[in-house]
Amino acid sequence: MKKYFLPTFSAAIFTSLALSSCETPVGQGAGIGAASGALIGAGAAGGRGAAIGAGAGLLAGALVGAAIESDQERNYHAPPGGYPYARPAGTPGYVYSPYGQHNVIDVRGVPNGALVRDPSTGGVFRRP
Repeated sequence: MKKYFLPTFSAAIFTSLALSSCETPVGQGAGIGAASGALIGAGAAGGRGAAIGAGAGLLAGALVGAAIESDQERNYHAPPGGYPYARPAGTPGYVYSPYGQHNVIDVRGVPNGALVRDPSTGGVFRRP
């Protein structure tokens, strides 16, 4: 039983790190939930408990993250016709803002279709 603890724990940590690379609240909640569930499960019941705890934590974290994301979406009041899309600037990870003087905005790490705020004008747009 003890010989399975390290591989199971390592797999749980790897999975949580892979999921926590997501920039959305759902992905972050799932990653944190999986890691904490694996730690609690491993401490309580060993290797098999770590896997069960990681799964339960993943589900709970994803649900909490989805609730947070829907709450954050209420803070953005979509204009009629929806938010405008930015235009790619030619360099990966950079877009031209649809507002003002068409400033170049760094959107590296922002998922496609996510809302982005232009720091110079305060306008909200979607990343293509």
